[in-house]
Amino acid sequence: MEHYQVIIVGAGPIGLACGIEAQKAGLSYVIIEKGTLVNSLYHYPANMTFFSTSDKLEIGGVPFVSNNAKPTRAEALEYYRRVAENYNLLINFYEKIEAIAPDTAGGYEVYSDKQNYRAANIILATGFYDIANKLDIPGEDLPKVTHYYAEPHPYYRQKVIIVGANNSAVDAALETWRKGAEVTMVIREAEIGSRVKYWVRPDIVNRIKEGAIQALFNSTLVEVKPKSVDIKTPDGLVTLENDFVIAATGYQPNFEFLKKIGIDLSDDGKFYPSYNPETQESNLPGLYLAGVICGGMDTHVWFIENSRVHAQSIITEIKRRSAHTSHSPQ
Repeated sequence: MEHYQVIIVGAGPIGLACGIEAQKAGLSYVIIEKGTLVNSLYHYPANMTFFSTSDKLEIGGVPFVSNNAKPTRAEALEYYRRVAENYNLLINFYEKIEAIAPDTAGGYEVYSDKQNYRAANIILATGFYDIANKLDIPGEDLPKVTHYYAEPHPYYRQKVIIVGANNSAVDAALETWRKGAEVTMVIREAEIGSRVKYWVRPDIVNRIKEGAIQALFNSTLVEVKPKSVDIKTPDGLVTLENDFVIAATGYQPNFEFLKKIGIDLSDDGKFYPSYNPETQESNLPGLYLAGVICGGMDTHVWFIENSRVHAQSIITEIKRRSAHTSHSPQ
């Protein structure tokens, strides 16, 4: 069984930042990732542009130079590959962590679908992009329904319903419409989301105003059928012909996994995990949380730019404890 001082779960930007800090501190570590490098970013829409400027996405002191003020997904993937190569980070890809349990030595045993490990410390930097927020309506499991929008081409000359009013929904609506789709947005609220990128918001508002994109506000999708959808609107039930549904309803961390390993979650429906904001340590000694996972269901609170510091806080605490232990009387 391989033994490390630190095991980092997740090779997203924050997981990589934790690996860099562990390496700088001289700690033995491994990053374990169930998919590819920055797996969540890889699954973003192909033409996505970040809200943040490139300098705020930097980690490990490696400059991120972009062709534009706002970097693209392709530029981000290239950048994080360069970071991983620059530090020659130890990463095990396509390996899924299945269980984490305390061991008798005060650390943890980690079980993956490929092998088992022991670690003195665990850092969970698993993000939130794996589990889609379900609509919980009849027909949601039909093949024409997706929670992950990739690119507009498949929707050419198709009747597309887009559920949601934030960045993902707006990007999908504009891109598919521009590539020849007939687009209808179904929006629970009375207007487009307030967090939509400021340079995109006028575009979607004007497309709706001119009627190029139809928007049903204060409305909810209630059933998906093979060739149509039913929508509850302020004027009653509306049935529209439909080929595809893009449910841009957001995503959530794997709360079941967190509960399974013993992390306390709030019981207010937000599922905030218990942790010390100064050290990022959870209620489990030696098990730390980094990145967006710290926000529970409020996945818009933590981003790359404001959670990069988690890596330094965690490794500083691990080093402090390690030094205290090594200098304690035997």
